[in-house]
Amino acid sequence: MSLLLAMTGWHVEDWRARFAAQLPDMPVVILGEPFDRRSVHYVASWKHPEGSLSGLPNLAAVFSLGAGVDHLFADTRLPEVPIARVVDPDLTTRMSEYVVLHCLRYLRQQPRYDRQQRETIWDDDRNQPAARSVRVGIMGLGELGQDAARKLQVMGFDVAGWSRSPKTIDGLATFSGSDGMVDFLARTDILVSLLPLTPDTRGLIDAKLLAGLAQGGRLGGPFLINAGRGGLQVEADILAALEAGTLKGATLDVFETEPLPSDSPLWSHPAITVTPHNAAMSEPEAIATLIAAQIRRLEAGEPLEHVVDPARGY
Repeated sequence: MSLLLAMTGWHVEDWRARFAAQLPDMPVVILGEPFDRRSVHYVASWKHPEGSLSGLPNLAAVFSLGAGVDHLFADTRLPEVPIARVVDPDLTTRMSEYVVLHCLRYLRQQPRYDRQQRETIWDDDRNQPAARSVRVGIMGLGELGQDAARKLQVMGFDVAGWSRSPKTIDGLATFSGSDGMVDFLARTDILVSLLPLTPDTRGLIDAKLLAGLAQGGRLGGPFLINAGRGGLQVEADILAALEAGTLKGATLDVFETEPLPSDSPLWSHPAITVTPHNAAMSEPEAIATLIAAQIRRLEAGEPLEHVVDPARGY
């Protein structure tokens, strides 16, 4: 019985050492080296090559090495076994830090002051809206979205959330589905996207959605923060909304193409903040520990946690 590491772009030998330390009695093999395919019961994957998990007759579960699982469903020949995602409290905290940071930047007009500093302009404008007068809307109400909502509320923001299906969350106004989207956007000054990437959410942040954001809020126009997945956004529409004035600014941690090409206009746009997909980075040791614990649960006959619904894609 062995664990197969199937990943691209990462230092696989470092991951072998991490899992070997966590699972000393289980051989850890690497895609591309010789191994007995019948021995593989578990796979830890990050963007594995298409079809590379086929022909594993005793495979019991696949684990994503990150919070997202869209990279797994990109494989049209993915085996029909349970898939588990990483739910890491440290990752959740880091994501909330990112969301709170950038909401506060927009609340306190920090991009404006950064620009004024570069231009040596002293403008002591006293117009400083309170957090309670700024409406934040969070798309995606899973672990990440709910934690970010709670922490934004502590800072005083007026927070609401949107999800595909209805959710009831104490102390949080919630909207759902296409019927709830219009009202949700209309009360949003800062839109935060923490949605997973699925066929239903691909390209969701487009011209129509951006045009539905509130235009009369205390910040002088709406802002976008996308720390979910790059496939959620249509970057040409974001640029067009900024030029038209229907969007005042955007903070983007994820992109349609990653790494972001050096010739992308997003890099140099004065109203866009670019970060390199690092809003919430889990410690590799923490991920290995979580997956090893899941494997031990299965070996003990206990149910797998954080199982993905293939029909929904998350």
